[in-house]
Formats: sequence, C-alpha cells, structure tokens
Amino acid sequence: MTRAGFAAIIGAPNAGKSTLTNRLVGAKVSIVTRKVQTTRFPVRGVALSGESQIVLVDTPGIFTPRRRLDRAMVRSAWGGAEEADAVVHLVDVQAELALDAGEARGADRKAHEDVETIIEGLRASGRKAILALNKIDGVKRERLLALSARLFETGVYSEVFMISAADGSGVDDLLGRLAELMPEGPWLYPAEQTADLPVRLLAAEITREKVYLRVHEELPYAAAVETTAFSERKDGSVRIEQTLYVERESQRPIVLGKNGQTLKWIGQKSREELTELLDRPVHLFLTVKVDERWADRREFYGDVGLDFEA
Repeated sequence: MTRAGFAAIIGAPNAGKSTLTNRLVGAKVSIVTRKVQTTRFPVRGVALSGESQIVLVDTPGIFTPRRRLDRAMVRSAWGGAEEADAVVHLVDVQAELALDAGEARGADRKAHEDVETIIEGLRASGRKAILALNKIDGVKRERLLALSARLFETGVYSEVFMISAADGSGVDDLLGRLAELMPEGPWLYPAEQTADLPVRLLAAEITREKVYLRVHEELPYAAAVETTAFSERKDGSVRIEQTLYVERESQRPIVLGKNGQTLKWIGQKSREELTELLDRPVHLFLTVKVDERWADRREFYGDVGLDFEA
C-alpha cells in the first residue's frame, strides 16, 4: 500500500531547515547559505522511503516580523505547518546550549526567542510536532538529553529525534518516521521528481544563493533575483535572463565588484550549477537594478507564493 502526504519543517532562521530538506530528498532543492532567512517561500522537496512519498514543505524561518516581507514569510511558514500531515520543529542545539552555559551571543539569544515563539504557536494551534534537535555533532549525550527533556516538557511534541542535517546522522530514522505518518493513497508526484518549484523560480534562487555566498557581509537582506526571460534555443541550450535587485545605489558596486568581477563570479557559479541541474548548456545574462521598493512590489509576492496582504 502506497502512502503520500506533506511534512512541514518549521524552525527559527538558520536552524538548518534547507540543509535537512536537501538531505532527506537526496538532491538540492532548497538554497543553503550562511545567511539567515534565505528561504523566502515554501520549497517542496519530494522524498521517498519504501512505499511512502513525503512532500517536504521547507518553510521560511519563523521569527518576530518587522516589515511586510517578514510578515508574509512568517504567515507562509505557519500556513505550511497547518496544512501538513506531519510537522517537524527543527531546533539548533548549539544555540540553546550556549544560552544554558551563559555563553550566548546575540544570534543565539535571537534563535532561542524564535524557538519560544514557535512553541507558543504550536500550543495555540493544538498541533503536536516532532522535535528534531539539529547540529548535535560533538555535544555530550547528557547535555542533549537534558535539553530534550526541557523542551519536551512544554507539551507540544510527540517525539524527539537527534540529528545532524549536515552529515546525515539520525536523518534516516526521521525519514522513516515521517514515512509512517503519511496517509495511505497514491503518490502525488512521479518517482523521479524531487521538487515542484518552477524552473524559472529555481534558477532565480540559485543565483540569489551565489549573491549571498559572495557578498553576504556587505549586503544585508537587500537583494532579490527575478528571472525575466527563459527560453529554449534550437541547439538544445537554454537562454536565461535575470535581474538582480538591490535597494540602494551604494549597493550596486558591491554586487558588480571591481571591473565587474563579482557579478561575473556570481554568473559563472550560477550558470555552472544550472547547467548541471538542467543537463544542458545554459546562457545566463545578469542585470543589476536599483529598486528601493522591490520588497513592496505586489507581483514579487505572487511569483514566490507569498501573501502580499500579510
């Protein structure tokens, strides 16, 4: 008997949700960078385990929203959780333990606050989630057990898994459990499909990942990438045109780099990955535009499945 359903992965920004999604699927479906809040909309990866197909909803991080884009991202994350057959709350163990030891930095305290926000949200919704303690590498077992007990006492979890999304430790056990929780029914996607993200959006996300990998310190969340043209050529190759938006004129030279070298690197790395992903030659053309209100453009939200009115 086949099973198929949805599993939402929720968590604070930078808890490792995208890394876990990619690990469960066995393919890259969600961009991964060192910068928090890089996932702006739910990316669905399709994981297989035995007779079960698990559609993973990789939600944006849940945090305290301050502006329109933040509100839309948080609403999207909770929406993904409410509609799922199973919910996994991914918690960064390192941040929680740093807090317990009195060694917390600002980012650790923020991560802890976001965990508390999610616990309150789960309590209010009446949903039970699977607690997945992530980044357990090198942590003593007794410290993990104490943290697990403290979080489990909140009453919002049904069970606990200890994993490392980065090296795969414990992930197969979590996948097996999610497979059991999926409802009986036909598969929702063909066996070879790993994501339902439109290729134009995936192409834009890959380029945006390269932007953050290269200029993550100089460019706060002030950049977006839009695929403006995507056409297949007679020789079998693909021509992709993209616009990279920044909010201020002073950010344009950061993205361009000296003699255009930074933008050239971004384009080259993105093209290499897209060529491998699409399994055909890719011609990529990037343009940088200054638009201080890109985060308030209604069409940008619709394109990526976020609610502009959030």
